[in-house]
Amino acid sequence: MRFKDKVAVVTGAGQGIGEGYAKALAAEGAKVVVAELNEDQGQRVAKEIGDAALFVPVDVADPASAQALADTVIAELGRVDCLVNNAAIFHGMRREGIVTVDYDYLDRFLKVNLLGALHVTRAVLPHLKEGAAIVNQSSTAAWTATGFYGLAKAGLNHLTVDLAAELGPRGIRVNAIAPGPTDTEAARSIIPEAHRTAMVQQFPLKRMGTPADQAGALLFLLSEDASWITGQILSVDGGSVVRL
Repeated sequence: MRFKDKVAVVTGAGQGIGEGYAKALAAEGAKVVVAELNEDQGQRVAKEIGDAALFVPVDVADPASAQALADTVIAELGRVDCLVNNAAIFHGMRREGIVTVDYDYLDRFLKVNLLGALHVTRAVLPHLKEGAAIVNQSSTAAWTATGFYGLAKAGLNHLTVDLAAELGPRGIRVNAIAPGPTDTEAARSIIPEAHRTAMVQQFPLKRMGTPADQAGALLFLLSEDASWITGQILSVDGGSVVRL
């Protein structure tokens, strides 16, 4: 119960890894805000969690929507202790080259997958006190040639380091998790099964990750167990990407 009496906001918590994050935090005592663009999915997750959850709709690409999220959380719960910037366009993501993808799609993609984390962080920042923690959802794609998806995640890594430097003097820690290939509906929607099978054989730990693998890392980084860790990108990827 490391998060008893704490409030955690998880964006993109309506499915996949974000859903796993929200449920793991609730299981350790947190009051969890399921912040999600898809209202049906967000309400489903909040209902499954029960009284420990509050669903709030949000479009992280829109600074005004991010501010409305923060205002609602404070009005309903009075505080924010943990922020998980997980929302991203991934399920059904276009598989196109960075020099051919439609500019309107690219603009929306970067507003969600990169700037969304900044919008929500800025909205909740006035309510974060010393000891608060933020975790951004990166990806091992940040270190590989993965087009505009990798571009967004590389930018998110830089944002994580910048926020850690700026907010550290206020006692606020900022880290990121970089999942490797994780077995979710979203991953299955864009990675063919034959490719997943061949890919796993190249990993030192020869399996896809699970949302539970990512949740364990999240709980650690948000908890007091990581009280002297900030500005770090933690790969949770079965050894699929090695950085020296």
